[in-house]
Amino acid sequence: MPKKTKTAGKHLAEARKVFKTEIDSLQAVAKGLDESFDKSIALIMTALRKGGKVVITGIGKNLPIAEKIASTLASTGTRSVVLNPVQAMHGDLGILRADDILIALSYSGESDELNALLPSIKQMKIKTIAITGVKSSCLAKHSNMTILAPVKKEACPFNMAPTTSTTAALVIGDALAIALMKARGFDKNDYVRLHPGGAIGRTLSVKVSDIMRTGRRLAKVKKTDTVKSAMLAMTSSRSGSVGIVDATQKLLGIVTDGDLRRHLLADIAILDAPVSKIMTKSPSTVNPDQLISEVLSIFETHSFDD
Repeated sequence: MPKKTKTAGKHLAEARKVFKTEIDSLQAVAKGLDESFDKSIALIMTALRKGGKVVITGIGKNLPIAEKIASTLASTGTRSVVLNPVQAMHGDLGILRADDILIALSYSGESDELNALLPSIKQMKIKTIAITGVKSSCLAKHSNMTILAPVKKEACPFNMAPTTSTTAALVIGDALAIALMKARGFDKNDYVRLHPGGAIGRTLSVKVSDIMRTGRRLAKVKKTDTVKSAMLAMTSSRSGSVGIVDATQKLLGIVTDGDLRRHLLADIAILDAPVSKIMTKSPSTVNPDQLISEVLSIFETHSFDD
């Protein structure tokens, strides 16, 4: 057995302390959100209706946060790009158009690089939403709307490295993205269209009609047929279940491989009984146009098994 060192569990305790600091701060920020959030969504929606896009900027640790927010917005159907404030002063302001809206991230609201942009932004008549921790900051004063995200302290032991504050900005960005999804009526089909590659796209784009059994691969019998006939139909189609249908092919019930095993173990004579005796009546059904992801949710909800 390895000997425990004096530092055993020390780092884990520190990690949990960081989690608690950030979680407590997020809860406080969430509680402090007010109508400025709704008004910010309204401003963004107005820009989008006019054909504009969301431009997100930040400096230092907030720049990668801006990149993540822009990526989330884009993947959920909201046109968005990132503007590096340093590069903006050397020509990248050309990214902006009059109908765009700018979201600026700065906890202090006093970043020189961001504040240097404000006169040009105002001259272009572009509305700005500030995400900051300081209501009286220069950024807040010169923005059309301010979403406040004050935190008591950073997770950094010196209360200096942006940690809690950038987490708060990131979560507000996620909240904006999800709220915009709902405001714009962005649904699963839209999501699939924007994610054609990878596991997400494949899972979400597959429909029931793409994998369901038809023709000879579909086992079915009449309710007057015997359990033995149902078993043979399943064997012939190599299926794990058999549908019981009427003369019009309407589904009356279903018998699964598991049903057969359980009944046969209880009474072998059941083979000669009509299959209607052991079928599950009025089984749950799905539409051929439903997505497989939705069907999986139904399976999980009802704990279906064969």
